[in-house]
Amino acid sequence: MSRTISSTVLPIQRAMAGATPRAWQDGLVVEASGSLLAVAFLDGTVAELRVFDAVGLSAGEPVAYHPVAEILDAGRVATTARAA
Repeated sequence: MSRTISSTVLPIQRAMAGATPRAWQDGLVVEASGSLLAVAFLDGTVAELRVFDAVGLSAGEPVAYHPVAEILDAGRVATTARAA
């Protein structure tokens, strides 16, 4: 499976994610509607994220979110995402 890093992810975001690896949060997509995703994280919290590049995610898919770097990693694609 190939992995794509969206052009919306800036080099500074990648550097921030690399510098703070403990900030990644694993979760599952609960709802996907256009550019908005609801993600339930493993710690029990739920967040609504605005995704800046169409990634084609649907409910039940695993993701990782880095809130400091604002990166959403869906395994096959990584893109910029911010709390809505």
